[in-house]
Amino acid sequence: DTVRTTEFESPIGRLRVGSTDKGLCRIDLPGSCGRGFAGWLRAQLPDAEVVDDEAPNRSARQQILEFLEGDRLRFELPLDVRATPFQRAVYDERLAIPYGETRSYAEVARAIGKPRAVRATGAANGANPIPLVIPCHRVIQSGGGLGGFGGGLPLKQRLLAMESAKVRGERLL
Repeated sequence: DTVRTTEFESPIGRLRVGSTDKGLCRIDLPGSCGRGFAGWLRAQLPDAEVVDDEAPNRSARQQILEFLEGDRLRFELPLDVRATPFQRAVYDERLAIPYGETRSYAEVARAIGKPRAVRATGAANGANPIPLVIPCHRVIQSGGGLGGFGGGLPLKQRLLAMESAKVRGERLL
């Protein structure tokens, strides 16, 4: 496998994206550019060649920037998600959460038919290789707390506020 990567500035900071011939496989949020990607790559695609190549990532870059500007509610990208069947079920459920809405970890666990797997649902959320596109920021604690987020809680709060403002017809990010 070859993973083609590019880095770019965004309204939330520097992002790094990677894709294979099958589709987008990784997004590193600000503060993790390089470190998170390298660890994920060693675990998921240990024999992959990594090549800096913006061309196959242009659409992902464009759509991410549109999303962060509040001009895109839904991504239309081929994805190459490396995940266990349980993680995939969790990610599919996260993809079903409408823009501007949230679900609790418990609600996601119930929705995938594993009501007792709340912690495992949180762990799957933490392992999400494609944040923003698979909107793990839309999953919060049952009591309304933010829970965790790979990009940090301030970024999670900012993304949720951006989506909420857009739904109300405002612009925030």
